[in-house]
Amino acid sequence: MRTKLIKSSYLELYKVKQPITISKHLGKVKPVDTDRFSFGYSISAAAVHSSMIEGNPIDFDSYLKFSESGMNTKSKSYKEIQDLIKAYDYATKHDLTYSNFLKAHKFLSETNISEQKYKGKLRDKDVFVYASGKKIYTGTGIDRLEGEMNTFFEDIHILLERNLSLTETFYFASMIHLVFVQIHPFADGNGRSARLLEKWFLSEKIGERAWFIKSEILYQKRIKSYYKNVNIGNNYLKINYDLCLPFLFMLPMALRIK
Repeated sequence: MRTKLIKSSYLELYKVKQPITISKHLGKVKPVDTDRFSFGYSISAAAVHSSMIEGNPIDFDSYLKFSESGMNTKSKSYKEIQDLIKAYDYATKHDLTYSNFLKAHKFLSETNISEQKYKGKLRDKDVFVYASGKKIYTGTGIDRLEGEMNTFFEDIHILLERNLSLTETFYFASMIHLVFVQIHPFADGNGRSARLLEKWFLSEKIGERAWFIKSEILYQKRIKSYYKNVNIGNNYLKINYDLCLPFLFMLPMALRIK
């Protein structure tokens, strides 16, 4: 079966132009050398940097300090990170399905979203992305949102059932991230959900090692490029996937972060 929303038409060009030798660098990905439980350490680092992309002021060193001292652990910023860690932890223990993904969103939005009806559920209003006071993107219209999300996860199921090479796995993980951001299905938490979804898909394909890939750190360190590359249209109906490759090339770069 062919996927409908998750584009495969750029795969051959990706294989030719993607500059990182994925198999070589993936072989070097390993748990962090720390006295902490390294799996939890990596998930915490991912959650902190993903939150920083959305403007959370707590960096990783500060997060570790607060966690150890108990200082500032009641702040909204700290609780948002803890919520996201819960979502990552949930993902590491459950299969990637639509219903499980919605549960993960419920975890990560517990503090950030005040209205219960938007936690772990699709939005019931149109959504817009603003930058410097200007509207720069309009997400999927509410009239077609549910259908798009059903199709999107049908595509993910197809890919999970398919035998993919490493290069194909990284391509589709990035494309899933990109397409999800364009759909923008939630009232809030779309970026954090997209980055979690990307890694969740990778973990289904390559195992636990995926959770040690520092993709969120890469995206945060290159935040200007991240936002520029993810912006491939100003309206869901006018997305230009011909511009997708710069974004798709970013995930393999995370394999080179020490």
